Amino acid sequence: MKSLRIASVAAAALAVSACTTVQEEVKKEPVVVAPPKVKEKTTQDLFQEGVAAYDAGKYDAAKAAFTAVARKAPGSVGLQFNLGLTAEKQGQLTEAIAYYEAAHKLDPKHKPTLLNLGRAYRLQDRFDDAVAIYEEALKDPANEYDVELNNNLAVAYRLQKKFTEAEAAARKVLARTKDNPDAYKNLSLIYFDQGNYRLAEFISANAKKLDDKDPGVYNNLGLIYLKIDDRRTALGQFQKSVELNKDFAPGLFNIGAMALSYRDYEGAEKVLGRATELDPTSYEGFLAYAWALDGQKGRDPKKGIKAGETFERVLAIKPDQPDAICGAAWAYAADKAGWDKALKFFETCKTLKTTTTQDQQAIDNKVKGILAMQKQPAAPAPKPEEKPKPAAPPAGGPSLLDKVTDDAPPAEGGAQPAGNAPAPAPAPAPAPAPK
Repeated sequence: MKSLRIASVAAAALAVSACTTVQEEVKKEPVVVAPPKVKEKTTQDLFQEGVAAYDAGKYDAAKAAFTAVARKAPGSVGLQFNLGLTAEKQGQLTEAIAYYEAAHKLDPKHKPTLLNLGRAYRLQDRFDDAVAIYEEALKDPANEYDVELNNNLAVAYRLQKKFTEAEAAARKVLARTKDNPDAYKNLSLIYFDQGNYRLAEFISANAKKLDDKDPGVYNNLGLIYLKIDDRRTALGQFQKSVELNKDFAPGLFNIGAMALSYRDYEGAEKVLGRATELDPTSYEGFLAYAWALDGQKGRDPKKGIKAGETFERVLAIKPDQPDAICGAAWAYAADKAGWDKALKFFETCKTLKTTTTQDQQAIDNKVKGILAMQKQPAAPAPKPEEKPKPAAPPAGGPSLLDKVTDDAPPAEGGAQPAGNAPAPAPAPAPAPAPK
């Protein structure tokens, strides 16, 4: 406003002069103010944006920032690792593996990458690949007695059913660090998998003495009590693990799996939904969550659609998982909005080796039914009617409608309890910025 006032005063002065002399009109060119130059973000700025977004749970923004930095520093191991970490948080396990593999290729000795890549392989049931990663790393004399690598190797061997090698790896840790609770948890699960439940219980008690605040110890005890058919005690142990850490996904998953076994589908849905939020890389968690939703489709067809979408989440983590393929077909068939997808999944399900002749006949009948209903013309929209005059309420007061609920069919699959492997969780913060 100050410049406008000055211009007005000048115009008034010219007007006064015009009374005595003839003045020519003076045209002034408008002053163009150049916009301020936008400072280009440095790699450090972008990296800090990525870290802040990651910490805030905004993983899409974190990925975009880390990707922008990676373009400028393509040889950075830390950035490839961070991208893998972010992809895991998004539930994109196959993508995470690709980033971890890129980081591993840049630096085969980068320990965080070794641990997370091996863990990701295990989550996809690629146990041979996990073992190969750990064994190669342990060939380095500096890593021979590395606690984390040996503990993770024990997990991978156990999942391969190579129990002798698994026990040897766990005892190798205890030879150097006799008070390592993770090694005891591994030993407990090794004996558990071989059916020696009492010895597994005894070993878990040793782990509990070393760290009575470790939710994994109580989770393992819950698995043991389930196997010896002490379900009440088992549930108490799972609940204890969640009391110690409300975000302990394995404990939540096992509570949900128990609810599912009792056909408490609503209770299972609530717990398993939370478990999959906390661990979006567990295909078993999503599979159990899908069955919990599927068990409710009889009374609410929309639950069938949600179950189908959840089965697809399983396939995003582990492609060609047969239970998820066939489960998605039957789930989507519950509502006409999912019929097109159901037909595609039925076509694949029918060709699977695990599909019996009886199942194939059931699929043929269901497909014929869907196709017949799709050919039927859509019902015409009802004509608008005049609103009737409100009737007088009955003398006995308003009538009460009893809600009729059909028993939901049993889930067409089951959930296996989740063990507690001492694999490292993804690092809480991304790796340092590249130079």
